[in-house]
Amino acid sequence: MTVLRSKPRPASWPSRSGAHRITRPQKQRALRILRKLAHAIPRPVVELDHGNPLQLLVATILSAQCTDQRVNQVTRLLFSRYPSAGDYATADVRELESLVRPTGFYKSKARRLIACGRALVERFGGRVPGTMEELVTLPGVGRKTANVILGACFDTAAVIVDTHVARVAQRLELADSPDPDRIESTLQALWPERLWTSGSQRLLLHGRYVCLARKPQCERCAVYAECRWEGKRGR
Repeated sequence: MTVLRSKPRPASWPSRSGAHRITRPQKQRALRILRKLAHAIPRPVVELDHGNPLQLLVATILSAQCTDQRVNQVTRLLFSRYPSAGDYATADVRELESLVRPTGFYKSKARRLIACGRALVERFGGRVPGTMEELVTLPGVGRKTANVILGACFDTAAVIVDTHVARVAQRLELADSPDPDRIESTLQALWPERLWTSGSQRLLLHGRYVCLARKPQCERCAVYAECRWEGKRGR
């Protein structure tokens, strides 16, 4: 694994107080990167199979420390067995554990799904709410999960920050911190709101398939010319 050497933080990056001082050249470069990624990834879809907000909520909870492919294998049966929030709320924990076991950390994930189902039934009439403020009150739901749901299911501009987005944003010097909240706010400042969802999803997919953590596929990189990362490999 490449060890990144620390760099001085550019004066134009967000201050620790959260105030953004993004320059016009930074915004122009960020848009160039997005245009190149849009050419390489024309349809930046969420790769977790789902047909409604509840299914995406469940799949995203299960995706922690697990691949989307494995989650999709598990949810084929899970969604048919538990079609509503009420079904999760009243689920037998042992049965649910056995179904989600392939995703890892199955005991905590099963308990989280049951608790989330109960919260949806008791506080939201069994429906997944459509605001950040409400979503993050659900058990097991943080800003990343909430942004996935808001962007994919409620047509709300949302910047998703997972491990892939965080890695790519730092390597491309779109963000100066590994902190997900700081990365989210920095990308919001760099991009127009209409590009938040598609832009962050493209960064995610680029990190998943090209800008890998240990062996980045630099020869396939659509933004190679824009990348100033010290660990960049020659073509």
